[in-house]
Amino acid sequence: MRKRKIITSAFSNLSNDQRIEKAGRTLYENGYDIELIGNNWGGEGALSRPYPCSRIPLASSSLKTAYFEFNWKLYRILKKKADRDTVLYANDLDALLPNYLVSEKLNIPLVFDSHEIFSEMPAIQGKMSQKLWRYLEKSVVPDIKFMITASQSYSEWFKKTYGVNAVVVQNAPRKLYDITEIPDNHPRIILYQGALNPFRGIDKAIMAMHHLDDAVFKIAGDGPMKKEYESMVIREKLHDKVEFLGKLPPDELRKVTLTADCGMSIEENGGASYYYSLPNKVLDCIQARVPLILSGLPEMQRIRSRFDIGEIIADHRPESIAVALRKVLEKGRKNYRPELEKAAGLLCWENEEPKLLQVFDEASRAF
Repeated sequence: MRKRKIITSAFSNLSNDQRIEKAGRTLYENGYDIELIGNNWGGEGALSRPYPCSRIPLASSSLKTAYFEFNWKLYRILKKKADRDTVLYANDLDALLPNYLVSEKLNIPLVFDSHEIFSEMPAIQGKMSQKLWRYLEKSVVPDIKFMITASQSYSEWFKKTYGVNAVVVQNAPRKLYDITEIPDNHPRIILYQGALNPFRGIDKAIMAMHHLDDAVFKIAGDGPMKKEYESMVIREKLHDKVEFLGKLPPDELRKVTLTADCGMSIEENGGASYYYSLPNKVLDCIQARVPLILSGLPEMQRIRSRFDIGEIIADHRPESIAVALRKVLEKGRKNYRPELEKAAGLLCWENEEPKLLQVFDEASRAF
């Protein structure tokens, strides 16, 4: 079968987006000619990819205007680069419109990868921007013929809302082998990894440290809530129990994850995008053979019902979070290991690759 050229685009500086990196590598290693386009919003860290990459320079000082600038510039670039032998690959709603317009103009295939439900993210709830994103979603998504998304619940939401069939390609990490050593930490290490945004349960987890002894809570990530959480730690006199590691490169973060006694993914219901998500950190901890405490949202319940890889919190009160943490820490990584091994063997990128490739093979044959 003829392998088309794939132009991948995303509103991202590309440095830490592991889903885009994994998908690009898979397609490249399977014979596709790949080109990746991002932007310089949030910095320009070094990129090392075996295929062409570029970042669109943005002059905007606000995110709102940056979206408009990026989409306009991306449209002009795609018009120049795309031809009848191209598959366009749009990552998330904030890169979809220019890809959709060019695909319609040239009558070429478009694959849409919805990493989340963009129009339902907590940061835009109740704002005018949410109405604009919903309008774009409603106008374009029902026409998408080739779509992938990151969780079964997302796929079901898109089917119910827009009648589109999205193939589930979970954002699972690649397999980790030879994880033989389980650290004997004192104090025990509790790890949060990811963005420091509202509705992640981080503030409640910080307060839960009042109820735990012989444990330290390490927070790996950055985001708009960082200063507020740092102030909370000082105000609550928890500086000896909570440590901020900052935003770490993916390789360094993996090393830190391997040292943890317990991970956490205790997202709150901040709208459909959070409610139906399968956070990367869940799959990252499982692959590192680290048990977790989890909130009772659908995708986490789905995994916990299949594998005994941790505890579901009863609610988001700090006392309840502490109870779940204590259970995991007392049981220990060693006793969770058999179930973590089963889960890690199934929830890995190697099992997601065939689904991704099938979508692009079908898109290549479609036009």
